[in-house]
Amino acid sequence: MKNVAANRIGAKNLPQIAGVYQFMDSDGIILYVGKAKNLNARVRSYFQSKLEIKTAQMVKKAVKICYIPVPSEFEALLLEARLVKKCKPRYNIELRDDKSPLYIGITKEEFPRVLLLRQRELPFVELANTYGPFVSGRVTRQILRRIRRIFPYSTHKPGKRACVYKEIGLCDPCPSEISMMSSEVKLRETKIYKTNIAKIRKVLSGKISYVVQLIEKEMKEYAEGEMYEAAMERRQQIAQLKHLTEESEPTSEFIKNPNLMEDITDREQEDLRTVLSPYILLDKLIRIECFDVAHLSGTHPTASMVTFVNGIPEKTLYRHFRVSTKRKNNDVDSLRQVLSRRVHYLDQWGEPDLMIIDGGKGQVGAARDVVPLHIPVVGLAKRFETLVIKRQEEFVQVKIGRRPALYLVQRLRDEAHRFARRYHHALVSKSLLDAGKKKTGLSG
Repeated sequence: MKNVAANRIGAKNLPQIAGVYQFMDSDGIILYVGKAKNLNARVRSYFQSKLEIKTAQMVKKAVKICYIPVPSEFEALLLEARLVKKCKPRYNIELRDDKSPLYIGITKEEFPRVLLLRQRELPFVELANTYGPFVSGRVTRQILRRIRRIFPYSTHKPGKRACVYKEIGLCDPCPSEISMMSSEVKLRETKIYKTNIAKIRKVLSGKISYVVQLIEKEMKEYAEGEMYEAAMERRQQIAQLKHLTEESEPTSEFIKNPNLMEDITDREQEDLRTVLSPYILLDKLIRIECFDVAHLSGTHPTASMVTFVNGIPEKTLYRHFRVSTKRKNNDVDSLRQVLSRRVHYLDQWGEPDLMIIDGGKGQVGAARDVVPLHIPVVGLAKRFETLVIKRQEEFVQVKIGRRPALYLVQRLRDEAHRFARRYHHALVSKSLLDAGKKKTGLSG
């Protein structure tokens, strides 16, 4: 397990990724376990702000901070709960401010309910499964809301009519409605409801990859049976699950191997080299940059450059670009301008081992016009997640398929998209605010 000193300098050396951290004393005893969407930012806050008395005592006793990187905040939440339950750190109990810990419980009923419960409430509810304890009530509720959008479930016992959540798809099928159906329909709807609960159990156990594979199988069966609406629903579920967790491993594996995240990224990088090897010879693949352009009907065009080092986001190397081409709704022209500026700073910002462009032949062609030939460039076309490579005057298209390399390039593309959109939205908001102020001034 990796660790840093429990001080400001040590905290600054933590990666800016999701993970779980542990404050430990000189005897190696775990004082506190926490989770973070951004390990660097969260742990630095312990050394920058005025702390509560008990928190300050904990930080003072700590000599080192151990950490386990994970792919997503959701998995950090699950892993934190497992470690708190396993290690029972003193300050995880004392810092609750006398609040009873939170658990997610699934009831032992004909139509199991999914409930968020305090520890003191557990003895009064007959439960088939419990998950927790969870430290952050806000994040736990947020995660449950997102799971419910993917797999609807009930929080109430069957009543005389369908609940209000049935109308918005969060309790669908609703047990109240199912209980009043004829036997054949009731059997079918009960199976749907219980299948949702079974998938929720797997997700809360950290077995997200298994659930994705299961839904993919269902999607294929529906498509082959020409039940396209059901197939599209499964496809949407897969997309939502991946958005929630990205490609994941069971949380227990991170306990067995705290360096699992590093092992996963190493495997992904090596697989990407294998995929590209027939077309591009890569001596090393440590630093990868990905570029994306964002605009709304040509207004406020922006672009982003995100950088992964050893498969992990290195946010100190991220860059935003404002685009000033005359044809502002032309992604190819915008990209050509952005990459020209990037090439201008090769000495100052350093050179990547690979550039990935969000786009197809047009974007790759523009990139090859301005990027030096010794820097490999590939495009990532959204349709079928295809890599686009230019060789001499021809383009080669390589379908990656479901393999480790795909997960790496998807993370890069999605992060570049998120970063570009964030800057674009900031510029749009500023423009609207400025326009509002100007209009107010004119009307006055």
